[in-house]
Amino acid sequence: MAASIWKFGKLVLPKARGSPRLFKSLESSSVLPQYDQHRNLSIHEYMGYQLLEEAGVPIPKAEVATTAQRAYEIAKSLGCDHNGSGSGDVVVKAQVLAGGRGKGHFTSGLKGGVKLAFSPEEVKDLASQMIGNKLITKQTGEAGRICNSVLVCERMYVRREYYFAITMERAFNGPVLVASSQGGVNIEDVAAENPDAIIKEPIDIEAGIQRSQAEKVAKLMGFPEKAVPQAAETFMNLYNNIFIKYDATMLEINPLVEDSDGNVLCMDSKINFDDNASYRQKKIHDLRDWSQEDEREVSASEYNLNYIGLDGDIGCLVNGAGLAMSTMDIIKLHGGTPANFLDVGGGATADQVKQAFKLITSDSKVQAIMVNIFGGIMQCDIIAKGIIAAANELSLKVPIVVRLQGTQVEEAKAIIASSDLRILACDDLDEAAKMVVKLSTIVGLAKDAHVDVNFQLPL
Repeated sequence: MAASIWKFGKLVLPKARGSPRLFKSLESSSVLPQYDQHRNLSIHEYMGYQLLEEAGVPIPKAEVATTAQRAYEIAKSLGCDHNGSGSGDVVVKAQVLAGGRGKGHFTSGLKGGVKLAFSPEEVKDLASQMIGNKLITKQTGEAGRICNSVLVCERMYVRREYYFAITMERAFNGPVLVASSQGGVNIEDVAAENPDAIIKEPIDIEAGIQRSQAEKVAKLMGFPEKAVPQAAETFMNLYNNIFIKYDATMLEINPLVEDSDGNVLCMDSKINFDDNASYRQKKIHDLRDWSQEDEREVSASEYNLNYIGLDGDIGCLVNGAGLAMSTMDIIKLHGGTPANFLDVGGGATADQVKQAFKLITSDSKVQAIMVNIFGGIMQCDIIAKGIIAAANELSLKVPIVVRLQGTQVEEAKAIIASSDLRILACDDLDEAAKMVVKLSTIVGLAKDAHVDVNFQLPL
């Protein structure tokens, strides 16, 4: 079958499966990545609590537990014992790096990753069903993420809930405060249903946040006059002592609350940090929880590769994030589905390319691979050598379509041509995308028919 497919390169291939749909962006696509992208280190909620406390930001009493017994002890220390001297309820929160925890479910059968408890015994039972089990949410996909700890937090009786965040925004050429009087809910839904409820206040990166700005935002959010100074102080501490100090890319407090005594507290936090600042933010980046990340992403980081696993069947190897996005766009346009986002960067070695192929082919769903390289700093002949080495060492059987342009491209083509491997070279990106989608279809049909196909046998 393989020989007839490749004979003279002229055989008409079957029409690709699936209707063409433009892969506009990772965020809007049905193949949403299950793991956070590079340049956005995310830390657990309890770690965020520690940073908030150090920054002078008011938070509820809370402690982290890695065992059910420890969760029980924390609950008792917080006064969660209605049968004894205590009278306070607590909230048990699964420490998993994913949104939608409250609506998720555990592999243990427990529904919800954020639970209210009324006794230490109940806390212990909930913790035992969370710790050591995977939590599945809309963001994690069916694979879920392991829960290694829980945060046991005192229950606060609040008067109002607000939303507050600081993020970097290109439209404002720097940081911007994003706030709303509608907190404790999905802010995306608020923005979609009532855009006027979203407050945006850009910050001059050189001048920094001004108290007048912080107070202005607090008033627009609807804080009562007596709470405005504390809310403004909280905003300034969040900006100066966390966002700027630690090179954060996003800091979200949802909800930010006013309790029954008029105090302002941060109840929940999500903080992302810029990986490019890891050299000066060792304290923060040492907090990375590798158990929350795709093993392939962990392997990729060891070789300075950027990898995100998707749910398609066409592997993508490119150099440059923009080229990766356009490659996935055009694959999707022609009816295919990307299996990954893999960027080897601008100065990859042949060994890095080989490691990139190992990552791609470690996904059993991959039925074809598209290599799309523009040689600027990167030399195409290095990519070609890496492809050949990978094909030989890994005994690759899947079809490889290569589109190379730029520096040393003729040398690269000569290397591929002399390899005696069936690696299809295309100069035109559109044609390359059409070809890889069709080849992926053939491999899929062959697998369905239990036919063994080796596309890399020598000619």
